[in-house]
Amino acid sequence: MLRLRQGSELGLTLPEPGSASPFDAEGFLLRLDDWDEALAQRLAAAAGVALTPAHWEIIYLVRRFYAQYKLAPAMRPLVQFARRQLGPEKGQSLYLMQLFPGGSAKLVCKIAGLPKPDNCL
Repeated sequence: MLRLRQGSELGLTLPEPGSASPFDAEGFLLRLDDWDEALAQRLAAAAGVALTPAHWEIIYLVRRFYAQYKLAPAMRPLVQFARRQLGPEKGQSLYLMQLFPGGSAKLVCKIAGLPKPDNCL
């Protein structure tokens, strides 16, 4: 689990105590504009995910979803969107879970710099 007080887990320098953190209590980035690929790499590494081109395809897919619908996708809408955008072989929950194990939609949204999906625990 990502701990905000110990920025070394992400390779980040977090603000001094008393100043605003760039993350919420669960490790989701608070400002979409603060995201970049280097941060995504660090967030993924902290979650034990080595990003491949397949991962980046899904990361940019969820960012497009967010840009279009103004919300972070939960699993079912993510699967449906992936199926429409990338085809039936990639629009499957099993495919997404293999790339982002342990809560696919929540994890990919975190790495993509998006808010936590509404119905994720």
